[in-house]
Amino acid sequence: MQYKYAIIEQDGSVVNHLQSNFENFANFTCVGTADNYDESIELVIEKNPQVVFINVDQSIGESAFQFIYELHNYLEQLPIFVAISSTKELSYQCIKHNFFDYLLKPISKFDLTKCVARITKASNLEPSQKLCLKSYKDYRFIEMEDILFLKADNTSTDIYMEDGTKISAYKTLKSYEAILPSNFTRIHNSYIVNRNYVSRIHFGKSKCTLKKTFDSIPFSKSYKHNVVLLEKALTKQALLSLN
Repeated sequence: MQYKYAIIEQDGSVVNHLQSNFENFANFTCVGTADNYDESIELVIEKNPQVVFINVDQSIGESAFQFIYELHNYLEQLPIFVAISSTKELSYQCIKHNFFDYLLKPISKFDLTKCVARITKASNLEPSQKLCLKSYKDYRFIEMEDILFLKADNTSTDIYMEDGTKISAYKTLKSYEAILPSNFTRIHNSYIVNRNYVSRIHFGKSKCTLKKTFDSIPFSKSYKHNVVLLEKALTKQALLSLN
């Protein structure tokens, strides 16, 4: 199988280093590089690479994480994202945003080889759309697309479904934050919402309203940045915006 990859990086020496090392992998082809936000969006949309290497330390006009939110508006399926960084400082953020791998500069040939091997192996697997809830010998499988929101309940989590049911799971909300796909957003210490069901965001009242339920879910100051990114992504999806 042939793979297309793109590099989003402002340091030309890093770009050259990656491209040089990829000469050892005949089934990987570079379809372009970019060093600013607009060019990066255009590159990924037009060339549709399966893998994108992106520097998460630098700003390309917006953060790397905002860049991923933006792509949700244009692509049915996002590429695999591999973070490039000088430190481990943003590794947790990258895990939260479903990055596939995290490469530290200077990128060694060995680390890149391992990354490529994992990409090749993973590409042969269909991404899971189910969440497995395990309790002792009981395994319950639920469709992630049917989840409205998750609510923390001490050391457990209540999962609220589209059909009105509530499922109790015996893991913390933080555990689910780390594994859920990017359409799930933490908006409060006690809440994660599925953005596909968000119908209203009221910044004055600090509340979100979800389809399929009349309940309003609060968001807190500490997670307001996530809500702002959520609002931007939803606004760009809307056909008409009236002020």
